[in-house]
Amino acid sequence: MPKSYKNYTKVSKTPKRPFEKERLTNELKLIGTYGLRCKREVWRVQLLLARLRKAARGLLTLDGSDPRRIFEGDALIRRMVRLGLLKENEKKLDYVLGMTVSQFLERRLQTVVAKRNNNSIHHARVLIRQKHMAVGKQVVNIPSYMVRVSSEQHIQNAPNSVFKTGKMGRTKKIKAKHAANREE
Repeated sequence: MPKSYKNYTKVSKTPKRPFEKERLTNELKLIGTYGLRCKREVWRVQLLLARLRKAARGLLTLDGSDPRRIFEGDALIRRMVRLGLLKENEKKLDYVLGMTVSQFLERRLQTVVAKRNNNSIHHARVLIRQKHMAVGKQVVNIPSYMVRVSSEQHIQNAPNSVFKTGKMGRTKKIKAKHAANREE
């Protein structure tokens, strides 16, 4: 029988109390501030943050000179620093416990593009989904792509984007064609 390569792990977790007013208002503020599509995007980041905190708590219970704590703790912190979630002077597991959902949402491609190009957060999402943005040479059309600190300066318009080539887009071509037909 062939091996199945399907991924069965849950990516998001629904809240235990679905109608808690304070949580609902906080989620709506996050959705509005960062231009998210639905609450599942917030829940996904919350689950990721919960898993990171759980790992950090487990490592903090170990002795400071334990080789597992040193190895896994350094790997966890290095990953957070590479993503820009922790600063260079915050290289301790205690800072991993203090991370917030907003810190994760600030590192999304959608937020970085919006701040760099002075666009609205919604326009940035549209640009990304329509394949106008690239990180390095790779065209990225996923707004939730986590931007590393090293690749932040390589965010640019995609090489075949109408914003870079200056050519007419699909709708402009159609309108120009109709305008030419009307003149005849």
